Amino acid sequence: MPAGTSMFRHPIPRDAKLLLLAAVLMTAWSAIKPADYATWFFEIVPGAVGVLILVAVSPRFPFSSLFYTVVAIHFVVLVTGAKYTYTEVPLFNWLQEVLHLSRNHFDRIGHFFQGITPALLAREILIRHSGMRRGFVLSLVAICVALAFSAFYEVVEWWWVLAFYPTEGPQWLGMQGDPWDAQWDMFMALCGAVTALAILSRIHDRSIAACTTKKTRP
Repeated sequence: MPAGTSMFRHPIPRDAKLLLLAAVLMTAWSAIKPADYATWFFEIVPGAVGVLILVAVSPRFPFSSLFYTVVAIHFVVLVTGAKYTYTEVPLFNWLQEVLHLSRNHFDRIGHFFQGITPALLAREILIRHSGMRRGFVLSLVAICVALAFSAFYEVVEWWWVLAFYPTEGPQWLGMQGDPWDAQWDMFMALCGAVTALAILSRIHDRSIAACTTKKTRP
């Protein structure tokens, strides 16, 4: 290596560091007396792996500030569900009682974000690397990616139950006695993806522009 050349030519961006810090702090909080450590592990691993991948690639491919912010919020939702289980989050138990709801709906929030994050991820990668023009086709592809991710998560959950909880399928896969839970989960992901693209696309464009401008500066 030539003299004076830094070993770290591409430092981790500030936004990625903040995401990692938030993930570490929230993971530590959620690990304190969770409802069930096996469930906690299953729920926390996908999000933790996702954050680590984003941080690892950030020196060469930093994502927009908006995307890192969305991932951080999604991670907070994920670790909250992991700590209490999605059926027993205290605030939503209280809402269930006050509003006389039939179930705790916190898992719907989780699957709503399961549509937002993959849709924005796909949108940003396609804009920056495929040259795909902004518009209906780009949004449609992003929505399809979000739905594919949601469906794959349902399959993984099914495999997990078969492997570790083979006698508890109705409790896991028909959450809170809802036989249509998987379909509702995928529908909420669709709603999240559509909502994100409808509301955040212009903000996302500006955030991408700021990110790419910063990256190309000498």
